[in-house]
Amino acid sequence: MMYPFMTLPDETEIVHSEMVNGKVKVYMETPDEKLCFKHATCYLPEQKWEGIYGYSEKEIEYLKDIVKSEAHLILEFSQTGGLLNASNF
Repeated sequence: MMYPFMTLPDETEIVHSEMVNGKVKVYMETPDEKLCFKHATCYLPEQKWEGIYGYSEKEIEYLKDIVKSEAHLILEFSQTGGLLNASNF
């Protein structure tokens, strides 16, 4: 299951999976007129990126900064049912 985490001002959606075997999948998707959607996947905690499509180097660096700064929350939420259950903290 994927849980919503954040929507950026450019309509990029960031979602994450539950933690499985110590890993969490973080998926980003941005609407794009030409490409339909840009997308990328990052696996935490090692921050391994793959499946990058449509993003410029500058955009990927921006997304990497966001994931890095929010990784502690994503990892925590991935073990407790996502942001929807954050009020349980």
